[in-house]
Amino acid sequence: MRVVVPLRLRVPLAAIVLVLHLLWGMLAVFLVFPVLPARARDAMVRLWSRMLLVLVGVRVQPRGAPPSYGDAPSGALLVLNHVSWLDVFVVTALCPARFVAKADIARWPVLGHFARAVGTLFVERGRRHAVAEVNRAVAARLTAGQHIGIFPEGTTTDGSQLLRFHANLLQAAIDAGASIVPVALRYHQNGAPSDAAAYVGEMNLAQSIWRILRAPCLGAELHWLPALATREQDRRALAHAAHAAIGEALALTLPRSAVEPAGTEPESPPETASATP
Repeated sequence: MRVVVPLRLRVPLAAIVLVLHLLWGMLAVFLVFPVLPARARDAMVRLWSRMLLVLVGVRVQPRGAPPSYGDAPSGALLVLNHVSWLDVFVVTALCPARFVAKADIARWPVLGHFARAVGTLFVERGRRHAVAEVNRAVAARLTAGQHIGIFPEGTTTDGSQLLRFHANLLQAAIDAGASIVPVALRYHQNGAPSDAAAYVGEMNLAQSIWRILRAPCLGAELHWLPALATREQDRRALAHAAHAAIGEALALTLPRSAVEPAGTEPESPPETASATP
């Protein structure tokens, strides 16, 4: 006989288990990660991300296959549209990847150390030459074979639109001779687009988690799109191509200009809501 737990009890219980899951992850990062080889750390992050998605009730539906890991001469730069803090975990549940995030996250109590320990790259917004420095770091990671994820919209949306891309961080893939893989992400409920996972406006993380826990049948559809070669390519042309591929996969209405005009790109990437586990 199936026991149905009332929503008023299920959501608080799920929140408690989620906190315990976070504590387990932090202990693993601080105590176990230092003695594990890279492959084992990647496997642990993948398992932790999958368990997180189960706990918040999100089912991942991949379309296509993620880029190979470890066999290629370099990693890939994953270029994603941005809807939620969950985006990172949807990707890392399927593919080992590190992400670029704002430096503010590194200063968060406990979680900042957590994000740094698993390989997040941080950018200090508003500081001169920040993009050049992070591009060098991303290029080095790509050359070493790691996949790196970025959100070139620079902010989150409710998933119903695709904002213009900032092309500056795509330069790292060109410098490393690595491919760019557009990745299109959409959240849905019962087959219809959903904004339940959207992390937008003045919403805080606790409010977002509570909203996700209360959303029944929430799914994340992840499209791994054909890779873009970067040899002899311009970053703005690559940003246009990635933007078009993601927009087509999600059937979104696109802005008249897909990329921020030349000369208006910030010296540091715009703020994102992203962190990595």
